[in-house]
Amino acid sequence: MRFALTLLAASLVFGQAPVTVNMLVEFVRSSVKLKLPDKQVAIQVHAIHLSEKLDDSKIEMLQGEGAGPKTIAALRELGNSSQALAPAVAPPPAPVRVSIPAPSYAEQQKVINAMREYALNYSSSLPDFVCKQVTRRYFDPLGHENWRTSDTLISKLSYAEQKEKYEVILANGQAVLNRSLESFGGTTSSGEFGSLLKYIFDPKSDAEFHWDRWGRIRGHLTHVFTFSVDQAHSEWAIMDGESKQQIVPAYNGFIYVDRETSQVLRVFMQSVDIPSSFPIQLAQTQLDYDYTDLSGRQFLLPLKAEIRLNRGRFQSKNDVEFRSYQKFSADAVITFDEPAPLSDDKPSTPPK
Repeated sequence: MRFALTLLAASLVFGQAPVTVNMLVEFVRSSVKLKLPDKQVAIQVHAIHLSEKLDDSKIEMLQGEGAGPKTIAALRELGNSSQALAPAVAPPPAPVRVSIPAPSYAEQQKVINAMREYALNYSSSLPDFVCKQVTRRYFDPLGHENWRTSDTLISKLSYAEQKEKYEVILANGQAVLNRSLESFGGTTSSGEFGSLLKYIFDPKSDAEFHWDRWGRIRGHLTHVFTFSVDQAHSEWAIMDGESKQQIVPAYNGFIYVDRETSQVLRVFMQSVDIPSSFPIQLAQTQLDYDYTDLSGRQFLLPLKAEIRLNRGRFQSKNDVEFRSYQKFSADAVITFDEPAPLSDDKPSTPPK
C-alpha cells in the first residue's frame, strides 16, 4: 500500500505522467488504510491524468471500502473525463499457493527410520578432514538481546578417526600457541560432528518424534519433526565453568530433514526443567549442515551453529562457523584470517 502511495505521488511530481486505473485504486486504498484526510486525497485525485477508462464499478468498490465523499466526487469527475480512453487492463491474478498435505503416519515413520539410520551412521561416514572454525562470542548482561562482543576465536579443527581436535590459532586477531577453547573460559561447544545427533537418535535416548510441519532451508523442502528426551534417558551434559557444577537435563527441539534425501539439515535443541538451584537456567543449540566439496566428493558437514546460555538475566551467545574444509593431509593449507559472517540462508545443491 505504501509503495502504491509513493509511486503515485512520484508520478504527480514528475511531469504529470499518466496513471493506470490499478495504480489509482491502490492509491485510494492506501489513503483509506493510512487514514489520510478526505480533502487531501480528493485534491490529489483531481490532479491525476489517467491512461485508461475509469468505470463506475471501481468507484463504487472504493466507496464501499471507505473512501470519503470528497474523494468519491473527484473520482466521478475523473471517470467522466476518461470515458474516451481504452478500458482498464485487469490486474494480474494473485499467485495460487498450493499447500502440500502432511505425510501419512506410515510415511512419517518411514522418514523417522531413515533419518535415524542416517544420523547413527553419520560420524563413520565422514572422511578425515581439517577446517577453520570461527567462534564469535557475545554477552548481554541485562537479557534484552543487546549483544556486546566478547571475543573472536579462530581455531584449526581436525577430524580424524571419528575424533575432533581443536587448536586455537587466533584470539581477537592475535596469534596464540598451544591453547584450547576451554582455556579461554566462557561458553564453548564441541561435538558438532556426530555427538549432537547421537544425543537425539541413539536408541538409549528413547526420543519421541512427531511430525510438525513443512519447512524450507537453503532451497530444500524439509520435514520438520519435534522431538523430546526425558531426563532419565538424557546424556546431554551442561557444565557451568564458574561453579564447576554439571547437570544432565531433559531436552526437546526440532529436526529439519531433507524431503529428498532424508538427511538432517538442521537441529535445534534446548534444555527443559533445569532445577532453579543450578546457575544456568536455559541452554540452546542450533546446528545447520550444508553440502561441502572434499576432494571432488560432496559431504553434508556442519555449516554454522548458535549456542546460547542463560544465567539469570545474563545471556551468552556463540555464533560458530565452519569454513575452508580440506581433506586431512600433511600438506593441507588453511588461511586463518577472520572471514565475513556467512549469509543466513544461502542456497545449496545436494550431490546427485
